[in-house]
Amino acid sequence: MADSKLLVPELNEAETMGAETARFQELLLQASKEIQQAQTSRPESTQIQPQPGFCIKTNSSQGKVFINICHSPSIPPPADMTEDELLQMLEEDQAAFRIPMSLGEAHAELDAKGQGCTAYDVAVNSDFYRRMQNSDFLRELVITIAREGLEDKYSLQLNPEWRILKNRPFLGSISQQNIRSKQRPRIQELGNLYTADSPRPEEGPEKPHLNIWLEAPDLLLAEIDLPKLDGAQGLSLEIGENHLVMGGSQQLYRLDAYIPLRIKSDESRAAFHRKRRLMVAMPLLSAPS
Repeated sequence: MADSKLLVPELNEAETMGAETARFQELLLQASKEIQQAQTSRPESTQIQPQPGFCIKTNSSQGKVFINICHSPSIPPPADMTEDELLQMLEEDQAAFRIPMSLGEAHAELDAKGQGCTAYDVAVNSDFYRRMQNSDFLRELVITIAREGLEDKYSLQLNPEWRILKNRPFLGSISQQNIRSKQRPRIQELGNLYTADSPRPEEGPEKPHLNIWLEAPDLLLAEIDLPKLDGAQGLSLEIGENHLVMGGSQQLYRLDAYIPLRIKSDESRAAFHRKRRLMVAMPLLSAPS
């Protein structure tokens, strides 16, 4: 449980807080309008042609199942992390790391013996795929997430045992897929709130640089730059319905950000990035109107 003192606003000057809140609110509303305009002026999805990678074989109660692991530069990459950082994150919270991927529809095929089977195409980012080729850990992670994603999407029960086919990058044919058009309007890049007329005090915690944007109409993402820290040890983070409060035992940083949107605090996730920043994902209770 974070210290209750973190709930106390850091800035007491009503004029400064009011001006900053108004500026933040205006930019959020502007970004919401950009999303709505993008949805009406652009198609909600884009068609891509995934490139073949490798194929794994498994089975379900209905018979043989093949999963073509493909790639496309149109799919966004996951967060850039070392394997040690990723492993630590997965041990602490498996839901904190996401690998964007496109799960294709089932298509009937014939296996090498001419028997009927089912195949699925799963596509990831091309640069990430090339990195995955040199890492057994990443490859197994992608296969596990792809298998679980197919189970959830299509109500399947796949055998957790699988093997990679040799000398066969895919089974059948790889169809085009529709992916959601990228929509990431920038909302605000916030430095600390001190100005030339009001210099930052030399003593006391520093207000870190906050970068926040709407990733989708119902998802808010934030990056908090923490260049003086090597890890998340000692950091405390509280996310309320419309507040983000961060502090630390070393008293190096302190942030109290008002967010004029309703956040699902119990579903929010945070992870410390090796580039010394805290990444925060905050699902919204409702999309901005």
